Amino acid sequence: MFSNISGNLDLLLSCIARIAWVVFTIFTIFYFVWTLFRHGIVLALIRLISVRVLLPLLLTVQLSLLSLALVFIEPPQVGVVISLVSPGGVRPKPFPAGLHWIIPLLEEVKIYPIYWQTYTMSGRLTEGQELGDDSIRARTRDGQEVLLDTSAIFRINTNQAVLVHIDWQNRYTQDFVRPMIRGLVRTEVAQFTVTEVNSEKRRDLEAQLKKDLAQEFAEKGLILDQFLVRDITFSAEYVLAIEQKQVALEGIEQMEHEAVQLRNLAVGKAEAVEIEAQAQANALTLIANALDQHPDVLTYSYVEKLSPNIRVMLVPSGNPFILPLPSLGKAMAPDAQQNTAGQPQQTDGANQF
Repeated sequence: MFSNISGNLDLLLSCIARIAWVVFTIFTIFYFVWTLFRHGIVLALIRLISVRVLLPLLLTVQLSLLSLALVFIEPPQVGVVISLVSPGGVRPKPFPAGLHWIIPLLEEVKIYPIYWQTYTMSGRLTEGQELGDDSIRARTRDGQEVLLDTSAIFRINTNQAVLVHIDWQNRYTQDFVRPMIRGLVRTEVAQFTVTEVNSEKRRDLEAQLKKDLAQEFAEKGLILDQFLVRDITFSAEYVLAIEQKQVALEGIEQMEHEAVQLRNLAVGKAEAVEIEAQAQANALTLIANALDQHPDVLTYSYVEKLSPNIRVMLVPSGNPFILPLPSLGKAMAPDAQQNTAGQPQQTDGANQF
């Protein structure tokens, strides 16, 4: 609220002084012309130095001097007082924000901003303070060319505004900030290889640049808040080499993946064959145990699987093998018809089923 009142007072005094000069000029001209027509040129000239003219002139000059003596500094600004009565031609301490008094006609105030400023150097046409490609061209330790887009956020140190004025005046951005950033970026990039610049060491590069720039800025009365490496552009040859390397790595990864799949498939098949063989072995063991306990099961199973056309089989006594005798069956067919009412006959040395 005080700053608004002070600023309004400064502006009001300036406006009153201008109006006073306009009114005084009109009054003087009117008074001179009126005296000229009534009393002649001589009296008109004499009355220009009369009290009627000098008193308004004195009041107007006082208003002007008061307006010049009262200076208001905006909150985001700092004032450097150029003085004819101070050693070195400047007051040693700058004016902070607020209302201040100076010696009219002997002192003048130069205003400098103390808000944060951003200076950008970019390869894009719509970015940065310079038109066209303003990116920083640098070479890495292994000779590769890179283009860097950067931004620096800084402001003037309020307590060192006098130093900024003495060294640079309003040229501090163009004559100090810009060349300092470009020079340090080139120097620091030369400490890294292109592979390191394109890796996690980019953060190390950015941190080192911020540290170096902050030190250089502080020596010249500036405060660095952030330094950003916004983008890095590599040469077309390096980009092509990276793409080819990436394609090769992807091919190797694909081959390794396929090899793993084939190995897993082979292992799976081997395990399946081993499980199947174990199951067959277990089944054969069970069958062998069953045959040891019931040997007639094998004979019964064989008989069951013989052709259903065989009705009569002769098994020799004491012989475990079944002997199909089709000719004997045909020879015995008439006898079988004659003895249909009787019991089947048994012969020595053979069992009938």
